[in-house]
Amino acid sequence: MARKLPPLNGLRAFEAAARHLSFTQAAEELFVTQAAISHQVKGLEEVLGVALFRRVNRGLLLSEAGQTLFPAVREGLDTMAAAVTQLNLSNRQKVLTVSTLDSIASAWLVPRLGNFRARRPDLDVRLTMSDGLVDFARDDVDLAIRYGRGNWPGCQVQFLMNEEIFPVASPGLLANNPPIEHPRDLAQFTLLHDTLPEGWDDWFRAHAVEDITPKGHIAIAHSHIIVQAAAAGHGIALGRGVLVRDALSTGKLVRLFDASIRVGYGYYAVAGPHAWDQPRIRDMRNWLADEAALTQEGREPVFTSE
Repeated sequence: MARKLPPLNGLRAFEAAARHLSFTQAAEELFVTQAAISHQVKGLEEVLGVALFRRVNRGLLLSEAGQTLFPAVREGLDTMAAAVTQLNLSNRQKVLTVSTLDSIASAWLVPRLGNFRARRPDLDVRLTMSDGLVDFARDDVDLAIRYGRGNWPGCQVQFLMNEEIFPVASPGLLANNPPIEHPRDLAQFTLLHDTLPEGWDDWFRAHAVEDITPKGHIAIAHSHIIVQAAAAGHGIALGRGVLVRDALSTGKLVRLFDASIRVGYGYYAVAGPHAWDQPRIRDMRNWLADEAALTQEGREPVFTSE
């Protein structure tokens, strides 16, 4: 038998007004006008054939019928809200939201995601790109991959891998120019670099090269764009080992010198303390650590495609 129920909007308006004993406060809670609350309550009263409120000294009181209806409506709405919350929580457990940098996402994480999906096919991974810190209490983010020193207060942190920098270039650029045999030979080229703290000055200084004036400089904020610019032959890039590893393995880029310098920053998995040991977040952290270990060892994983 079909249930005979009045309109839900009328019940919600009545419950809020009865709880606050105020149409104004009910309107503020439900983000509608006071007139809308009054209209919905009046419509409910017409359907039920009874008055639900009494106005006394410019105040609002529940009528006898209103007192009878209010507890049942409140309990029913609370039950529905709890069910919706549980459903949202269940759906959220099937999605893993990872905040990361554009550079590490495009050059390292995305090509490997198929491997994680093979490990946890029940999870849908959602990537969001941001250079800023994540507020895990406010933002809809489960885990972040960040580049730094690992000192983010109020967060749980797991080290993934170190970073080193060294010159790289496209084979085409090298083929059409005089050979590069010494760091000073780089002066004949345009030098590409990102805007992170470590740069060409640090690399030249580490290799006892001073007073070098290159043909030109191109600075690009995002490190993965530097990789693309170098592969396109626009100059010699100061490559970051993690970000150029795949380009080197496929032959898009060539490493110019064996010498490199280890920088004082690394890549870390970061999450809020309360979510750190949730199974889906723990599985992602463990997978990231496994992939990072392969990268640091110079071994290439077998990529899995879906």
